[in-house]
Amino acid sequence: MVLLSLDIGGTKVGWAIVSGGIGELSISERGSIPTQAFDGGARVAERICELAAELVERVDVDGIAVASAGVVDPQTGAIVSATGTMPGWGGTALGDLLREATTKPVWAINDVHAHGLGEAVLGAGRGFRSVLTCAVGTGIGGAHITNGRIVFGDHNLAGHFGHIHHHFAADQPCSCGRTGHIEAICSGSGITTWFNSRSTDAKVNNGRELQDLAESGHELAATTFAQSAYALGEVLGSLANSIDPSVVVLSGSMTRSGQTWWSEVRRGYRASAMDFVADLELRNGELGSDAPLFGAALYYYSRENN
Repeated sequence: MVLLSLDIGGTKVGWAIVSGGIGELSISERGSIPTQAFDGGARVAERICELAAELVERVDVDGIAVASAGVVDPQTGAIVSATGTMPGWGGTALGDLLREATTKPVWAINDVHAHGLGEAVLGAGRGFRSVLTCAVGTGIGGAHITNGRIVFGDHNLAGHFGHIHHHFAADQPCSCGRTGHIEAICSGSGITTWFNSRSTDAKVNNGRELQDLAESGHELAATTFAQSAYALGEVLGSLANSIDPSVVVLSGSMTRSGQTWWSEVRRGYRASAMDFVADLELRNGELGSDAPLFGAALYYYSRENN
């Protein structure tokens, strides 16, 4: 089976031609276009449909697999809701629009669910029955994959780990409109805002600049960096207590923050996790940006084969 796999994020729409079966997938061609999210949901959907139609006309594919930002209805492919990073994206009937534009079968899921499924089946979680995945980048999201299947939850909201409360985040605004969530202090954008709100002598533009400032000896930068990682570890430990996974897989830009970040995440995890899960391995993801492309394809296969 050959699929067109789409990964729709707030910055870009990645695409790939994916072939193979559930156990072994490969990408023969890939590319991307800017999302231009602030043009609004309707225009973003129109451009995605135009892209898909052009690719389907050029490449003989069996169907379209989609990983998209937002809460996605896995039955229809509709975008149920989305945050302010994708204005007007919520309410988009994405699955129906792509079917109409390409005349191909379409299956769509949330991008972080797809990322988790890819890592669980083909990446760092391969061979484990129950995998807890967490992507820590501009935002924070995750998934629980058990026996190769995503746990969606009753409202398809499962995996919004970035919206778990932590006392370090008190009064810090979150992308969801609430305050006190770890995304507001542990994501790349969140830790930047958190540091800038605390600092009187220095400002940073992103997590990388904060890391460099911390490594240069700036005391508050180092403290903020360490506290953020420790808080994430505490939340992961609490999740492990609740879910009881076989392994924990982390991915996203913040996982490239160096040994101090990883050490503090692991220290926070051990402080929070119960004895039964305290010694679980916290692994780094292996698939990078291919994870959601593969995960979307895996979900497509599972639906078409049922």
